[in-house]
Amino acid sequence: MSQWQKLGEILVRDAGLSQATLDAALERQQQEPERLGQLLLQHYSLSESALQQALATQFGLEFLAAIPAVSGVAELLERLPLEYLREQCAFPLEQTDGRLKLVLADVSNSRVLNDLGALSGCHIRLCLATRDEILRAINQAYAQKAGDTNLTPELDAEDGDLSTNLVPTDLLDSSDEAPIIRFVNGLIARACRERASDIHLEPFETEMSVRYRIDGVLYEILKPPQKAQAAIISRLKIMSGLNIAEKRLPQDGRFRVRIAGRDVDVRVSSLPTAYGERLVLRLLEKSGSVIELSEVGLGDKMRQQIEQLILQPHGIFLVTGPTGSGKTTTLYAALSRLNDRSKNIITVEDPIEYQLNGVGQIQVNPKIELTFAVGLRSILRQDPDIIMVGEIRDGETAEIAVQSALTGHMVFSTLHTNDAAGALTRLLDMKIEPFLVSSAVNGILAQRLVRCLCPNCRTSYEPSDEMVRHFDGLLDEQTDRQFFRSAGCESCQNIGYRGRTGIYELMIINDAIRALLMAGADAGTIRHAAQKGGMLTLRQAGLEKARQGETSLEEVLRVTQLDS
Repeated sequence: MSQWQKLGEILVRDAGLSQATLDAALERQQQEPERLGQLLLQHYSLSESALQQALATQFGLEFLAAIPAVSGVAELLERLPLEYLREQCAFPLEQTDGRLKLVLADVSNSRVLNDLGALSGCHIRLCLATRDEILRAINQAYAQKAGDTNLTPELDAEDGDLSTNLVPTDLLDSSDEAPIIRFVNGLIARACRERASDIHLEPFETEMSVRYRIDGVLYEILKPPQKAQAAIISRLKIMSGLNIAEKRLPQDGRFRVRIAGRDVDVRVSSLPTAYGERLVLRLLEKSGSVIELSEVGLGDKMRQQIEQLILQPHGIFLVTGPTGSGKTTTLYAALSRLNDRSKNIITVEDPIEYQLNGVGQIQVNPKIELTFAVGLRSILRQDPDIIMVGEIRDGETAEIAVQSALTGHMVFSTLHTNDAAGALTRLLDMKIEPFLVSSAVNGILAQRLVRCLCPNCRTSYEPSDEMVRHFDGLLDEQTDRQFFRSAGCESCQNIGYRGRTGIYELMIINDAIRALLMAGADAGTIRHAAQKGGMLTLRQAGLEKARQGETSLEEVLRVTQLDS
């Protein structure tokens, strides 16, 4: 009978636990009043999955490595607070014929058995799963529930209870009955569920429009009643600490919320327009980890070239592109590659988008005259090995960055130019001498973000002759005609795209380019010289991604329309 087996024996037999480790844990248990499984988890590197499988075997229960979709428990979930399920680490999975299938992380948790048995009136059937898997299922179920909520506020003429400045612990767990508060919470929760980076609330003469920016493109989501406009704006201004009485001047604020267990930082910008205040909310997930260079869409060859550039002891590495093209994310990935305890890394940013362990990060604050230039001067007195400047905006910052690179520091920064060659001429426009630019800059990476085709509805096709002509000879009109597109499906919200990846143009500053800089050549001449040296343009890089089925030709044209 499996329920009479000892846990240690099961772990030795089924989980590969050594007898010596078990003996050590049992000896430690004599000194510490702790369950054997917890000791093995905390001190002997046993995985929670292995422990839960062993406990399931010991008690004759089912173990779920992955929790499937729920069935028949919608009404029960409505009655159960989100925080209660998280605290108890329990999840009702299926309710049929007077039986409730309940997933637990702790088989000895009798409280939740009694609570749910009384609440549902059902006989409880237990299963085991890991804590992480149960919390994932809880968050997913409540996010889905929030997403299914009607987001149209039903306002009476007297509605407008906006005096509270309390934000719920988790927006998905909000039980506030005020329609505006429920509407705003649902609006933010749905934006996170649909991976939106921004929420736009735009008042017009007869209506208000709400749009989400998903994968770089704006989509209209709904149009709230005009009579709700003032209350919605006021609620968001209260949450972000803005002055609700001031409607004539632009304001900036921020607030933090938890949505499905994720910490989200919301930056709010208000702007007065002819028909009321226009709000844009930027959503930044604080729990998101910094991605690696291998995850940003770089090919193997280009990644190796970039690693060689950033591992140089001194110089400048620039990333260029328009706003929202992923420049900062690429720089963070490069810093993550270099980050170890042997180097002193300091950044000056506006804003700080990711927290990097072991890196000193300075937030620009123009109100107290802490600019990029001032921050950069201060950094140099901190004995840095590597410096990141969020953006080179003016000649003073550019001059300090160049001098820093020439005096033994590795400097990373961004510029707003259309291509790699344009970054060199932009530095010259900032009155930096050509010989200083040619000596200091090691390499320039221009980038764009393209939307990825949905893999579930992607199909191959042959593009039209007109589409081929758009690529100015980069495509052979007779051959080379196998590409992909997506029609849209449920998994991509019928958009046809899901997620984004980068396309890149890497210019390595060699002797030929240095000679052109010294001769005062324009950006076009420098660009052609780099292409002769093997540089792929942004459009060529995008075309390669389209050939591989990662994106579409239309998407490549959209983001490289200014590039030839």
